[in-house]
Amino acid sequence: MKIGCPKEIKNNEYRVGMTPAAARAYVEAGHEVYVERGAGIGSGIEDSEYEKVGAKILQSAKEIWDLCEMIVKVKEPLPSEYDLMRDSQILYTYFHLAADEKLTRACIEKKIIAIAYETVQESDGSLPLLKPMSEVAGRMAPLMGAYFLGKPRGGRGILATGVPGVFPANVLIIGGGTVGTNAAKTAAGLGANVTVLDINVNTLEHLENILPPNVFTQFSNAHNLEIALKKADMVVGAVLIPGAKAPKLITKEHLKIMKPGAVIVDVSIDQGGCAETSKPTTHSEPTFVIDGVVHYCVANMPGAYARTSTFALNHATIRYGLEIANKGVKKACLDNPAICKGLNVVKGKLTCEPVARAFSMNNICISPEGAIDLL
Repeated sequence: MKIGCPKEIKNNEYRVGMTPAAARAYVEAGHEVYVERGAGIGSGIEDSEYEKVGAKILQSAKEIWDLCEMIVKVKEPLPSEYDLMRDSQILYTYFHLAADEKLTRACIEKKIIAIAYETVQESDGSLPLLKPMSEVAGRMAPLMGAYFLGKPRGGRGILATGVPGVFPANVLIIGGGTVGTNAAKTAAGLGANVTVLDINVNTLEHLENILPPNVFTQFSNAHNLEIALKKADMVVGAVLIPGAKAPKLITKEHLKIMKPGAVIVDVSIDQGGCAETSKPTTHSEPTFVIDGVVHYCVANMPGAYARTSTFALNHATIRYGLEIANKGVKKACLDNPAICKGLNVVKGKLTCEPVARAFSMNNICISPEGAIDLL
């Protein structure tokens, strides 16, 4: 199979879909690998490193898209890439379709085979291709929040760590999954007073057992959320429903009860955000202020730490990528239900029910299992 890796073009996105080690794995499995010139520079990877393992360097993204049967990326295609997609082409990347109707319709119209990292799901419910970036984003969130708590950045002027005689910041984390757990570890390490809300009592019990004593857990309901928001200096939105839009747990009315200069870091923004007032931002312009509350809603947070993120992501994606390339999509999906769950669009049909519900596209939605016959 001809496998291509174009350069990412999202604002300040420095990750790359394939490391030299991943390229080597594809080549040694008998595939042809093509990488766009300069694709790895943002992650500290030179073109020569790809060439040493047998990959070929092409000059432009168009050459990659035109030539290759399978495209390996990090982020979703942007509008300038829609016309590069073609019928039956396999696109293996993050999509987050529930947050982007235009992209969803483009993938359907182009009749691509979209395998979304974020919905590849093992039988135990784990999301192995979402996990590494959730870990990075979770650990980043309190660091970003701490920075924007600084007065020059619009925050309250509170040092998250505190100092002797002065209390540290109160950090509220909504959601105790991978993002929330990693955010709690980092915030606790800074010395902050941390509260984690979740609706799963077993999750709360697990977090109590593994996290430091300055992390407190509480069952998430409307009453407890309001009390926690009033106290919070920093809020980390870490809510996830696989494949679906994030629920809007923080309303515009809630901002009125929050402290002026408090910071919301909405890590859920890839799936639409868990704050009603959230909208995607970029690393170039990461924040905006509504009702005195600073919102940090960068949709590609891990791109800031590109080298760490690229290698962490590739360690997870190569296993499934090789299976797809070696067997073809149909057999890979038949043999591995986790890959089948990653199908979001197949040759003009939507195969992710939460996305269909988000955009009222149930008429063209079929199950991932039913889509196998189209492959």
